[in-house]
Amino acid sequence: MKKLMSVLLLGMLAACASDQPAEVEPAPAAPVQAAEPAPAAQAPQAAAPVSTDALDDANSILAKRETFFDFDKSNVKEEYKPMVQAHGQYLAGRADRKVVVEGNADERGSSEYNIGLGNRRADAVKKMLVVSGAKSDQVSVVSFGEEKPRATGHNEAAWSQNRRADIVYK
Repeated sequence: MKKLMSVLLLGMLAACASDQPAEVEPAPAAPVQAAEPAPAAQAPQAAAPVSTDALDDANSILAKRETFFDFDKSNVKEEYKPMVQAHGQYLAGRADRKVVVEGNADERGSSEYNIGLGNRRADAVKKMLVVSGAKSDQVSVVSFGEEKPRATGHNEAAWSQNRRADIVYK
């Protein structure tokens, strides 16, 4: 009986001793188990760049989406060209993304004139987006004229905020 107890005790000690190396083996198995949840965790991350990526990075040029214009003008100013071109290049690599360029004008001028001016501004931005790589069917335009002001004042500071084209991702 003492022999049997000794054998059992040695077996238990051997089992304990083998548990330590066995724990080392499960350590690689643990990453395998962690690797199974990781793809599930990566799936939302893979979906996130489609909707967030550089567009929501405040430090990215793509976070800027407004082009401001001089009074009664519809040409894209030099200072906004790199931003518009960056959006065109972004769209070129993402055929599933679409934007609407919303043209706006200040309150001066008739409603009809301002709708036309807002449309020319939106078209100018669209043209630059397409030249920079976006497909024409990715970009649509709409003009709000003076109907969607950003600033409500009746002075140059307010008017300058309302003479714009906004790039809106859909």
